[in-house]
Amino acid sequence: MSGHGGNIREMAARLGCPPEKILDFSANINPLGPPEYLWNVLAARMPDILQYPDPDSVELVQALAEQYQLPIEQILPGNGTSDLLYATLCTVGAGRHRDLPLRPINIQRAIIPVPAYIDYRHACERAGIEVLPLPLSAADDFQPNLEEIAKQLQAGDLLILGQPNNPTGRMNDRKALLALADQHPDVLFLLDEAFAGFVEEYTTLAGIRENIITLCSLTKLFAVPGLRLGFLAASEELCNEIKGKIAPWSVNTLAQAAGVAMIGDTDYISKTQKIVQQNRNILSSDLAAISALQIVPGAADFLLIRLKNTITATELADQLLKQARIAIRVCANYEGLDEQYFRVAVRSEEDNNRLVVALQKILLPEQATTTTRKHKKKTPSLMFLGTGSDVGKSVLVAGLCRVLLQDGVRVAPFKAQNMSLNSYVTRDGGEMGRAQVVQAQACRLDPDVRMNPVLLKPSSDVGSQIIVHGKPVGNMRVKDYVRYKEQAWQEVCQTYDALAADYDCIILEGAGSPGEVNLKSHDIVNMRMAQYSQSPALLVGDIDRGGVYASFIGHVEVMAPWERKLLAGFLVNRFRGDASLLVDAHDFVEQRTGKPVLGVVPWLNDLGLPQEDSVSFKAGLYDSTEPAGEYVEIALIDLPHISNFTDLEPLLKEKDVWLRTVRRVDELGEPDCVILPGSKNVVGDLSWLVQTGLDKAVIQRAEQGCQITGICGGFQILGKTVADPYGIEGKPGALLHGLGLLDVVTELAADKTLTRREGVHLASGQPVHGYEIHHGQSKSRTSAEPLLRFTDGTSCGLADRTGRIWGSYLHGIFDSDNFRRWFINDLREKKGLSPLSGQGNKYDLEPALDRLATVLRQELDMDAVYNLLGM
Repeated sequence: MSGHGGNIREMAARLGCPPEKILDFSANINPLGPPEYLWNVLAARMPDILQYPDPDSVELVQALAEQYQLPIEQILPGNGTSDLLYATLCTVGAGRHRDLPLRPINIQRAIIPVPAYIDYRHACERAGIEVLPLPLSAADDFQPNLEEIAKQLQAGDLLILGQPNNPTGRMNDRKALLALADQHPDVLFLLDEAFAGFVEEYTTLAGIRENIITLCSLTKLFAVPGLRLGFLAASEELCNEIKGKIAPWSVNTLAQAAGVAMIGDTDYISKTQKIVQQNRNILSSDLAAISALQIVPGAADFLLIRLKNTITATELADQLLKQARIAIRVCANYEGLDEQYFRVAVRSEEDNNRLVVALQKILLPEQATTTTRKHKKKTPSLMFLGTGSDVGKSVLVAGLCRVLLQDGVRVAPFKAQNMSLNSYVTRDGGEMGRAQVVQAQACRLDPDVRMNPVLLKPSSDVGSQIIVHGKPVGNMRVKDYVRYKEQAWQEVCQTYDALAADYDCIILEGAGSPGEVNLKSHDIVNMRMAQYSQSPALLVGDIDRGGVYASFIGHVEVMAPWERKLLAGFLVNRFRGDASLLVDAHDFVEQRTGKPVLGVVPWLNDLGLPQEDSVSFKAGLYDSTEPAGEYVEIALIDLPHISNFTDLEPLLKEKDVWLRTVRRVDELGEPDCVILPGSKNVVGDLSWLVQTGLDKAVIQRAEQGCQITGICGGFQILGKTVADPYGIEGKPGALLHGLGLLDVVTELAADKTLTRREGVHLASGQPVHGYEIHHGQSKSRTSAEPLLRFTDGTSCGLADRTGRIWGSYLHGIFDSDNFRRWFINDLREKKGLSPLSGQGNKYDLEPALDRLATVLRQELDMDAVYNLLGM
């Protein structure tokens, strides 16, 4: 084993697992990870690696000088503080310092209170400097006694102190330390501040005295150990001499750029100090509750711990590595310590909890149950992210849910936030996204608003109705919702926990793209949700659009380290052709990102599952092909704020129906029926109909005997007037005139109607079922019989005296196979065609879900999927 912590590659090789599977408590690195902006800095400077770095690190030195208020001549950057430590000791141990202002220095002896960083001794020995170790007392928790140390000092000595000490974490009093330096001007003090950045309210000693050299590490504080960056502060003369001992170009170009960007980031440092102190206190308390452990109090981002029982630290480390894949730092090779001591870094609260649980299980198995309940393991989960909207995330989630269900797993879907006008009402009257309803069906579960706790229903280009836990909380503009998001996030987390507790596995869906940098700061649905749920994530891309591999790579490039860690791989969706032709591309992506492609899902024609949102609808994918033979033609008006467009999906499957969308007057033609669909903004869509002239065109078709049908918002549009007294969809008090084809007046009420319905279509006698989602309250000014009668005795909808013009609030009315066939046959007869006998097409998603599951089993690496789930 290495003499230092952090060699997880060697540990992984012994364990036979990838290094990233090991939770490393042996290296003391900032648990926050590097500042997120650092990746942009490094990416921008990558072309500079074609030239040699600046040998004097001019920009870096200037930035350090400004931050620490030191002359640039007294700063020397290096390839980490270890590099500077060795160079410094080689310099002061050589005895040639004629130009130093104190007097010629010829260091013969180094005094090192121990335990201490092991390279202090190694560097001294390499420089030919005798080492006098001063053992610190375990009874005093290894606190250095400066008065006792002073008694050992002689002119020409070098005193090396950690501030704070590694591995004990103990600090020296600043005033006492400066007084000691003043009392011994002939002694050179080397103060290692490698971990000082983690200590709140600490003031550096850099440049305070001529006889003090300070070592400062940026590697640990900014979590960039792979870059290797630090600096020392000393007198100008000493800096010049030490520089002569360092090889040219010791600080590479990327390290210099990173240092310049990070040094002045006081917000990051303050956040680090706060979190480290908080997490250290919690971890120390939790570990102290394990009677087999004694915690050494300290101020750094790590804890020194002594084992009280017979097990050794080496034995404990082996068991932690094998049982929990956790690495700790055994401290037996620290002078002054033995096999009973080990050190652990202070990491995130989640990581620290894992360590506590693992130690409980090994040291005190009888207490492990209590701790395990306190730090309950999350439900296995997997998240599907997308390179954009409409790349197939929703369908793939449904497919994997069906695969898991077939394999006997109690699985449920979850999408923290969905933006869609395509919604559904649950049995208990909650509103949720239709995509999660289909996913619930894939799991053979009743839809539950917990599966989609936040639903956004756009009502304009800059605002949406916000629905939380199935109920509207108000209309918000974008800026208002961004402010509300933190409250929504708390609801999302609580809802997820409640849902996950009821199932064996959760399959999550993201929204849009996790690479949208303008949204990442207030994300509640993509990587932040993956982090909270501890879900590995797969990034889905639609190859049919082109550029899928560049998009995969681009997404990884804008991801922070913690996001990259959560990303497990990629899925190529909607491929037409021979997947073996993509092997080279997959190899390239894996070499570039370190992430594999775990499957290629083919283009599935006529899958028969509802789409996630209106993207496919707006793209014209809902236009059916003109059938051969006899058919009826239905024109669907594509309102700008169309909602629940899936009401029409059952018609797409009928062989004698040509359904097409209409956006302009010249597209209307002479259909047998015009359908005005649901609308999230009836006020706005009415205005659009007038602007385009489609209002007059629809009225003209009605006068010519064409059937006109309105669903929900479309029903309101067919009426006389629509009033908006509360400003639900526009300005308060607005009153708009409808098409006047039905004798109905509508007022948009403050409260929203959300209910499931079952009943009968009175004119046909056919059963219907569906749900209502509307603010509008519509009243007929005639005594005409209603269109629908429900089982609870209520009614809905209206038809004119001819029966050719009708509307209702019932979404899903065409899902009823018998009614749908009656509706089509009625159009056939009015057209002079004979009705088709029988029920017609059966609208059933089950075959489509099973077909999708079969495809995913064949095309995804299911072993890898189950491995990601830990199942």
